[in-house]
Amino acid sequence: MIATKGADGLIEVSPKGDPAGFVTVLDEKTLAIPDRLGNKRVDTIENLLVNADVGLIFLIPGFGYTLRVSGRACVVRDDALAKRLAVNDKPPTLILIVMVEEAFWHCAKCIGRSKLWQPEAWPNVQDVPSLAEAMVVHGKLARSVAEQQSHIDTDFQTKMY
Repeated sequence: MIATKGADGLIEVSPKGDPAGFVTVLDEKTLAIPDRLGNKRVDTIENLLVNADVGLIFLIPGFGYTLRVSGRACVVRDDALAKRLAVNDKPPTLILIVMVEEAFWHCAKCIGRSKLWQPEAWPNVQDVPSLAEAMVVHGKLARSVAEQQSHIDTDFQTKMY
């Protein structure tokens, strides 16, 4: 997850993810993170244009610690690096370059307390609204829940690399 701060002063946190190892270590103090197609929002990139400060938290499924990284970032287009970061022959259009100022393992007791990696301890989510339901109600969409779910499913199936 990456946290950035916009011109409006609001902090935004966005999840990032790809197959294991998707963050590339360029050197002792520099990381490259591919920016992939997501929900068509560009909050992180927009924020980095006005404020280069970033905070990262890395979660590894089944691992009881997090890696915390703070630094400064910029957005680049680099064809050679994009080719290195390609997944299924699909390179990212943009890459986040993070200049690391601080990095450390964090004893994340919250992971243990929450039993995050223990599926048998997960709560029942049967009564939690689906994404489609939330979008239709809160976005006041003209689509039905079924139509919105179909749109979400199609988007996921056709735009995933």
